[in-house]
Amino acid sequence: MNWIFLILGGLFEVGFTTCLGKAKEAAGTTSLYWYAGFLVCLFMSMGLLIKATQTLPLGTAYAVWTGIGAVGTVLMGILFFKEPAEFWRIFFIFTLIASIIGLKMVSSH
Repeated sequence: MNWIFLILGGLFEVGFTTCLGKAKEAAGTTSLYWYAGFLVCLFMSMGLLIKATQTLPLGTAYAVWTGIGAVGTVLMGILFFKEPAEFWRIFFIFTLIASIIGLKMVSSH
């Protein structure tokens, strides 16, 4: 169950970085809504990470959490913020995904 909490926490990390990017692009009241979304996602992400580390090794949990956040944020940047989707960028995202899967496979929990 804590792996599910960890994955959800990583997805909320993607949420808070996406909200931050959208808030930067928005103006007025709309930016405040994006900043509110940022705070909600931030607290959810951290809370789920804390919950997951109650049984999962801290180093593994943190690496997986940041990895999900990094991969998701890069993908959101490519899809919604018109960031480049160059070969080497995609190649290293796949190596990061492979590392996250590897950490899950060798974890004792």
